[in-house]
Amino acid sequence: QVQLVESGGGLVQAGGSLRLSCAGSGRTFSSYAMGWFRQAPGKEREFVAVINRSGDSTYYADSVKGRFTISRDSAKNTVYLEMNSLKPEDTAVYYCAANAYDNFGYFSTGRTTDYWGKGTLVTVSS
Repeated sequence: QVQLVESGGGLVQAGGSLRLSCAGSGRTFSSYAMGWFRQAPGKEREFVAVINRSGDSTYYADSVKGRFTISRDSAKNTVYLEMNSLKPEDTAVYYCAANAYDNFGYFSTGRTTDYWGKGTLVTVSS
């Protein structure tokens, strides 16, 4: 069992930055690929970024590539999402996700996610 708790969301102006954190419980945190999804009002949940178990490979949605950076600290059981050059269209609830299957294709669908956090709201004003 893994519990995920997100933090770091808030209100920021367009062009600004935020760093989200996702703290995971359990000794098996390093056994999971970790990533982020987001859901904007009235829209479906969408993939944002993923990092593999060992932390040496990442994959991003085209909409955030070059602006967002995902990383993980296995010693702290935490995954981060550094978000720069934020745009109003980045406004959403951001969810942390864990998947035991270390495959980016499967991860990005969200359909094989083993654990979800409850989300943290990011609001970008224009």
